[in-house]
Amino acid sequence: MEVEYQGMKFKGGKFFIILSLIGAIIGGGWTLYSFYDDYLDMKAKIESYTAPDLSNYDEQLAVLKSEVSMILEEVTLINSVVQDQKNTIRDDIKTMKSDIRLQDRIIKDVETSVKEMDRQLHQDLKQLEEELEVNIKKALSNPLAGVN
Repeated sequence: MEVEYQGMKFKGGKFFIILSLIGAIIGGGWTLYSFYDDYLDMKAKIESYTAPDLSNYDEQLAVLKSEVSMILEEVTLINSVVQDQKNTIRDDIKTMKSDIRLQDRIIKDVETSVKEMDRQLHQDLKQLEEELEVNIKKALSNPLAGVN
């Protein structure tokens, strides 16, 4: 196939190459036009963009921050009270332990004293018994007693 245009002759393969090249140029131009048109639409939308009113959210955030702050203060206060109570209880336990040790020493001393008194009483009773036995023997051996 041969095509003639303004004095130029194009044969088979060259014609299809030129036709393909013209199609690619037109397609490229159409693509560039589409991109440019999309760009202009986007530019118009960006220029007409108005930021949404977020003041309500800002107020809610402020209230939330205030509430969180109050809760943190309460937790700190409660933690302080708990720590004070813990220290008081610890001190009370130490005092009680000390008192119990003192009571244990006193009880041990009293037990020792009672044991010593019991031993001494047994000794005294034994001595009295022996003296009484001696006196009874003397009285019974006395010829004036009248008992044989």
